[in-house]
Amino acid sequence: MGQDHTYIHGYAAAEDRRLHDQATTLEELLHHDSIFPPGSTVLEAGSGVGAQTIPLLQRSPGIRLTCLDRSARSLDAARARIRAAGLPLPNFHQADLLALPFPSGAFDHAFVCFVLEHLQEPEAALAELRRVLRPSGSLTVIEGDHGSVLLHPDDEAAHAAIACQVALQQATGGDARIGRRLAPLLARAGFADVRVSPRPVYADAGRPALVDGFVRRTFTAMVAGIRDEAVRAGLTDEATFEAGLHALLRTTAPDGTFSYTFFKATAVAPSPHR
Repeated sequence: MGQDHTYIHGYAAAEDRRLHDQATTLEELLHHDSIFPPGSTVLEAGSGVGAQTIPLLQRSPGIRLTCLDRSARSLDAARARIRAAGLPLPNFHQADLLALPFPSGAFDHAFVCFVLEHLQEPEAALAELRRVLRPSGSLTVIEGDHGSVLLHPDDEAAHAAIACQVALQQATGGDARIGRRLAPLLARAGFADVRVSPRPVYADAGRPALVDGFVRRTFTAMVAGIRDEAVRAGLTDEATFEAGLHALLRTTAPDGTFSYTFFKATAVAPSPHR
């Protein structure tokens, strides 16, 4: 990722586990149509610990994948997980997303998941991705939107805890509500044929895998991870934040529901004749 990027969730082992829990739980929702032809060159920018890399490799066998991230530690973790999964190792590059070390037109496709939300200059990153795509090459972007949370029972403390994360991310120049902005961002970055597909996650007692995998181990775990930083920043106090976490977990009870929307966008690098 670019040097203007701050990952507020950190790089601890617990965050590594959360990312993989998230990827496993949401794989079908987010990746059932993430298919690239065998032999095509694909860049995964901001690949991190490889949470999204594994489904990419499993669903598109035969692609020539390159993974790029600014964190050497994350790339090492990705390499180990991909090897353990018995999948072919991609090419790995430690580099800045805003200055990709590839010639123009080097890739047939590019893939970015949960990255733009952390960048101060997402349009600049998208423009750089457009540069390294061949004419008519495709870009796939997946982002969440923390303004899309719906709870039952609804609770102000839960929304306040989520707002702490939104504020912390905003303070670093990121945008935890970027999902709703994907279409205009891609258009301003010079892409054509922009298409955005909302991907809602809805969990209730009839969907226990989502209740556990997404509400408990992905979303609430993510919010819990910023507790100390939110208190230090003066955004909340421990008691109020704990009440918010309790309210989030309350939605996992038999009479609770939880909803969140991701946004998946696809676009095409313009050809010289467009």
